Amino acid sequence: MTEAHVADGRTRRREDTKQRLFEAAVELIAEQGFSATTVDDIALRAKVAKGTVYYNFASKTALFEELLRHGIDQLTEEFRAAVAGRPPREAVAALVHAQLEFIRRYQSFAQLLLSEMWRSNREWQQTLLLLREQAISVIAETLQAGVDSGDLRAELDVRVASSALFGVGLVVAVDWLVFSPERPVEEVERGLMAIVQRAT
Repeated sequence: MTEAHVADGRTRRREDTKQRLFEAAVELIAEQGFSATTVDDIALRAKVAKGTVYYNFASKTALFEELLRHGIDQLTEEFRAAVAGRPPREAVAALVHAQLEFIRRYQSFAQLLLSEMWRSNREWQQTLLLLREQAISVIAETLQAGVDSGDLRAELDVRVASSALFGVGLVVAVDWLVFSPERPVEEVERGLMAIVQRAT
């Protein structure tokens, strides 16, 4: 086996470990809050030694910041893939679909994001604001393209509409998964699109 293969194996194992830590942390913090969640809890849930947590992250706060970054980076990538090559109105529908599917897969992350979004006393608040902006910018680019092409209303306030679309999608999806998980995603998507179409 070559050194490159060994290095690749180590990288994959480290990424797998990080992913387990992310998933364990987001589930625990969504269940019991950041302050009540200990590094011991995270290690136990992820089935790793406590030292492994500190090997990968300098502190619980660093882990949480990385967790936010990881989740929102993934959502942003899914937004970009969803809108690629689509005309504006179709792209808006694709964004709604992508957000619902993402939140269905990562419900705990979405609940955590929703609970942290408007808190202003957290060490990671600035990081969260920048990451939120990253995801919303994809929506804003899509809406602006629609305004520029005449597919969407010329008087549409792109900034407000982008934030609204992101926020409404987040709240509706979490509400659906917590209170009406038996409803099919297609039904939720139709209801959400009815709101979006009236706004755009």
